[in-house]
Amino acid sequence: MTETKKPVLLSGGNPQIAKGYGEEPVKAYIAAMPGWKSEAGRRIDAIVTNTVPGVVKAVKWNSPFYGTETDLWFMNLHCFDKYIKIAFFRGTSLDPMPPEASKHAETRYFHIREGDDFEKPLTEWVKQAAKLPGEKM
Repeated sequence: MTETKKPVLLSGGNPQIAKGYGEEPVKAYIAAMPGWKSEAGRRIDAIVTNTVPGVVKAVKWNSPFYGTETDLWFMNLHCFDKYIKIAFFRGTSLDPMPPEASKHAETRYFHIREGDDFEKPLTEWVKQAAKLPGEKM
């Protein structure tokens, strides 16, 4: 009988998932998100998938990335102890801008905490972000 190894959780509870392109590594990351974050991750992924037909997905640097073309990304997510951080790489072009600033001039963050009702603002930002030029990473 083969035992399935659980992914290592890095600092803040961020799952360590091997990099890769497509649905499977993103699903593996979401499944490994600890506690309430896994269900929130499924909801985030569903919003992006339903809002952006043909969205491109990957896990890079232990974070799911979403884009409209391979290696041109409009957002990613990352687990921290008390929240999930959504990064919009052209966030200063979104209206309204996501609330959290970044050291990168155009990037803005949206933090999701347990119990937050985030679907409406996230859906609107995803719609806008997917229409902007992607960030090469």
